[in-house]
Amino acid sequence: MSWLLRRAVEVRGLLDAHQQDRQLWERLGVGDGELARWEQVARRLRVPFHDGVLSQFEGWERLEELDWDAYRRRYGNIGRLDLILKAEGDTTNRYKLAKQADVLMLFYLLSADELEGLLDHLGYRLDRTMIPATVDYYLARTAHGSTLSRLVHAWVLARADRPRSWRLFRESLAADLDDTQGGTTREGIHLGAMGGSVDLPQRCYSGLEVRRDTLWLDPRLPDELRSLAFDVAYRGHSLAVTITHDRLSVTARPCAAHPIRASLAGRVAEIAPGQTVQVALAR
Repeated sequence: MSWLLRRAVEVRGLLDAHQQDRQLWERLGVGDGELARWEQVARRLRVPFHDGVLSQFEGWERLEELDWDAYRRRYGNIGRLDLILKAEGDTTNRYKLAKQADVLMLFYLLSADELEGLLDHLGYRLDRTMIPATVDYYLARTAHGSTLSRLVHAWVLARADRPRSWRLFRESLAADLDDTQGGTTREGIHLGAMGGSVDLPQRCYSGLEVRRDTLWLDPRLPDELRSLAFDVAYRGHSLAVTITHDRLSVTARPCAAHPIRASLAGRVAEIAPGQTVQVALAR
């Protein structure tokens, strides 16, 4: 919510220079008082913590721990612990149990720098050691009842534990191919998980993002993924990206667009139409 409100205020500032856009805000009833209220809320939202990690919600620390090993021995696939516990006359509401990635979505959606800036805006200091601690904490307490959950976990583990990230990625690919949830695929494919399984190698394993007017690529391929190739449309350019464990190559196809600025595995370069830039990667 804080991130969203800050972006809304930022967009209002960008559009204020245009008379037509000012009239739009007036029709929506968004005046200076409303903007001030958004800014106030964006600074004063409470973020709960416990035991050195981010809490899923206020009061999480008072819930009971679940005997995960016992349930795995008894049922094998425990993705739908909500149904298992209900059948036992119990409820998920009593336990430190997440059906899917919730807190860890922060690390899927935001970089460490972005999260640090967001918490700082709210008056909290992010100790970077809190990030792996939070990841490990919720990895041990997530049932993966959603097909999207493993994709999120694969993303947040991509730099810290690439073998485990790859295993989770492969499991997410099997969701519809093998109907791993036992009958849900015939009711409709899991389109979000399918889209995420394309997005993860293209943006996460390649380290693709835009920062400060610069296109960034900082690849970290899992050992099992020998190479990766895809196209990127960026500022009028059609870029062909090829990544191996040893080399990153970016080719800008001929066009009339202006040269772009790119950071390729830490090396800043200007790429003009028709040009190919290659950099060696450290393993």
